[in-house]
Amino acid sequence: MSQPFLTAVDIGHTFHNLPVLANISLEIQPAGFVALVGPSGVGKSTLLRILAGLLRPSSGQVHMTHATHQQPIGLVFQRDNLMPWRTVAENVRLPLELSGVNGREAQHRVQEMIDLVGLTGFAQSYPRQLSGGMAQRVALARALVHKPSFLLLDEPFGALDALTRERMGLELLRIWRAMPVTVFMVTHSINEAVFLADEVMVMGGRPATQQPATITHHIPTCLPRPRDLAVQGLSAFHKCATAVRTAIEENGV
Repeated sequence: MSQPFLTAVDIGHTFHNLPVLANISLEIQPAGFVALVGPSGVGKSTLLRILAGLLRPSSGQVHMTHATHQQPIGLVFQRDNLMPWRTVAENVRLPLELSGVNGREAQHRVQEMIDLVGLTGFAQSYPRQLSGGMAQRVALARALVHKPSFLLLDEPFGALDALTRERMGLELLRIWRAMPVTVFMVTHSINEAVFLADEVMVMGGRPATQQPATITHHIPTCLPRPRDLAVQGLSAFHKCATAVRTAIEENGV
């Protein structure tokens, strides 16, 4: 097996004297897709922010073997956080502006990402003119436009209706095949986690009762790629989804 893209060792975090995370160790392989599931408030987003470098852990270390300053990280959250006064192209271009990339190179990259996420023809549209799914596509294009080595997704489809969420999952897999990147995704949906990821990690604990959260299970999905919705009818899919659900129930949720 190749050297891991990211290694986290004994991560712990305390917030206002409340232990939130403890003894979290994990590895993510290059161009791998890992999903993290667990109950609301357990600390999933806190761990994502630590892996993203946005939050310093109280203990432990995170090491990214293959990341460079030329390959920053990309972040997508549940809310698209688009600037309403900027067009689709202008929103996507923002990370390039912040890193000093302008002119024809920026224009080419922006159009490339708009085309990749399936929004050709909408470059001059404003967020108010877009559906929820389209707005999340813009957010995804913005996260990818500076060619990150690591993409972190925090419930990116959680605010969408079921059909749009399903369609966006397929779109995410298509984009990931076209532009391989290492992905870490937080989701509340067991089926979504199993459908998208190579490995599903289950987080358990009750920080509110002084029981810090940790990773209790690492469950490989072992499903063929590329994937379409038909894979959800396979016995292997149902077996994996059941294993994830059982792991969550073992955590007392």
